[in-house]
Amino acid sequence: MDPFYIYVGLALLFGLFMAWGIGANDVANAMATSIGSGALTIKQALLVAAVFEFAGAILAGGEVTSTIRKGMVDASLFVDSPDVLMLGMLASLLAAGTWLLLASVKGWPVSTTHSIVGAIVGFAVIAVGFEAVEWPKIGAIVISWVISPLTAGVISYGIFFSIKKLILVRKRPFKRAKKYAPYYVLVAVTLIVLVTIFKGLKHVGLNLTPVQAYSAALLSGVLAAWLSRIAIHRVRIDDNARRQFEHKKVETVFAILMIFTACTMAFAHGSNDVANAIGPVAAVVSIAEQGSVAQKSGVPVWILIVGGLGIVVGLGTYGRRVITTVGSHITQLTPVRGFSAEIAAAFTIVVASGTGMPVSTTHTLIGAVLGVGLVKGKRAINTGVVKGIFLSWLITVPAGAILSVLFFLLLRQIMPAYP
Repeated sequence: MDPFYIYVGLALLFGLFMAWGIGANDVANAMATSIGSGALTIKQALLVAAVFEFAGAILAGGEVTSTIRKGMVDASLFVDSPDVLMLGMLASLLAAGTWLLLASVKGWPVSTTHSIVGAIVGFAVIAVGFEAVEWPKIGAIVISWVISPLTAGVISYGIFFSIKKLILVRKRPFKRAKKYAPYYVLVAVTLIVLVTIFKGLKHVGLNLTPVQAYSAALLSGVLAAWLSRIAIHRVRIDDNARRQFEHKKVETVFAILMIFTACTMAFAHGSNDVANAIGPVAAVVSIAEQGSVAQKSGVPVWILIVGGLGIVVGLGTYGRRVITTVGSHITQLTPVRGFSAEIAAAFTIVVASGTGMPVSTTHTLIGAVLGVGLVKGKRAINTGVVKGIFLSWLITVPAGAILSVLFFLLLRQIMPAYP
């Protein structure tokens, strides 16, 4: 058989395996708050995630994919041996996918970004040496792993604190929820649409002027706010209702709004994390087609589609276990808290996706959840579960690197020469 078809075929197979692992493990971070707060059932969340994860992967996944496929290692060191770089990317996909499979079986919410970056670094060091790794780029990504949860935590804390002050502690909380909640939707949707237009839609050939982009984003935000206002006003309450009952109705309002935030969170996750599966696939296909490591061409849409489909299948077949773990065991979530966490995490992730920085969805979402939990104090946080999650994060990078080394050495023995 032609080595071209062997390499490209394995790239697609391993890429689908990795994407399946993302769906089975990391998509939990997109849907966990909605399920944990009771805003969505698992079936409803799976449907929402399937649609918007796929859309995010296709429309806004190309920017981060470029970072994963040609930003982690110095490709110039492989000019005379492009087949080694292809083998390394194949080994990285297989290693990261294997680790995600093991983690999903155990119910550990690990970072797919950690998995693939650790795997790529592992193969690069064993194949060429430490000089093959773009350490400044790796350093920037490692810093983002710290900054992203802190940023999301601060934003979610601020959002929930503002809701508390504007709505929850007031005399007529339900009436004030009707007044203020649509504004939160307006801001969230406008910001996310802006990032999508500027950093995502260019990959499908749609180029808008700044005026058109801002107009479209604002119009989308206004439309979403109007729809949310209609939905909120359908929630009825007796004017003489007790305050406790009003608070329950406020939570009902934010449960409705979480449908919007769940969609944006799923879109954000798909746009950022599809790169972890498809970046190495794009690298292998590019080298196989061009015969060099230049990789000047963009990411083909069909490769993004493969990644999006893999994520959706993984979510539908094995996503429930990690979803339940993340949504229920860190802190007690209500729709108001879940709404705050989802907006903060979605905004942080989509901005990172637009700037080409592959942040960890796991870190970001858990940082946001911790942020809303800390509003009630440290006692509201299950520190045992959080410590376990942090430990799994520390293990993931070396696990990905070690598995990648093993698979690289194996593939180098059994794969045919190329070209």
